[in-house]
Amino acid sequence: MQVRKLLVTLLNKTHDWPALSVAACMKTLMKIHREGTNILLILLAMLVMLNIPVWLFMRPVQIPMLLCGISVVAYGFVFNFFRCPYRHYRGPRDRRCISSVDGKVVVIERTYEGEYLHSDAIQISVFMSPLNVHANWFPVDGKVEYVKHHRGRFLSAYLPKASTQNERSTIGIVTPQGDRITVRQIAGAMARRIVTYARKGDEANIDGHLGFIKFGSRVDIFLPVDSKILVELGQKTRGGLTPIAVFPS
Repeated sequence: MQVRKLLVTLLNKTHDWPALSVAACMKTLMKIHREGTNILLILLAMLVMLNIPVWLFMRPVQIPMLLCGISVVAYGFVFNFFRCPYRHYRGPRDRRCISSVDGKVVVIERTYEGEYLHSDAIQISVFMSPLNVHANWFPVDGKVEYVKHHRGRFLSAYLPKASTQNERSTIGIVTPQGDRITVRQIAGAMARRIVTYARKGDEANIDGHLGFIKFGSRVDIFLPVDSKILVELGQKTRGGLTPIAVFPS
């Protein structure tokens, strides 16, 4: 108890970290995304049921030890996938577009977006590996004007045609300044389920979750053609934190 009180005192009084407090520390902690709660509970129960009889009846002891180690690694992988960090964007928001996801920029190109914008646009695509956080943040503040889910294939999310042929959800958002963007959640070869929380008429907020894609995939964002792009091919992004573009004045 004394150690805990000392730690709290140090966190609240340290001059090197003026913005740090116990409350701030709690907000930086990870939580488990709601999409993973049931999966993790079921997986834990299955692994426990598998390991108990092995420990009771199988010899030599190296066999249950090996199975236990494999179980811990497998559970850790799934647990890591469903982690959901608390994030708050502290930079300027007006005419800014922020990355929706953690991952790597794999496409920056001019193309035609014919579902919501019906015009030429700059496409920025970020690929998420199974090791990335898979929560999807709103890239801008504004209002959701369009939401539609499309059934499709499960090609590798790296392929250009995945944007129009894979299972996907398209979200159209208009900012307070009148800029319109399209966000497209795309399933990949491993990702077989897209969850979209955004609904037509919802308020979009950079700190809020737009949706979730399970087990690797990609998100495309289509921007006005004269936007200033702030990222490069191959650059890593963090959802809800990394600015990727500035809209024209």
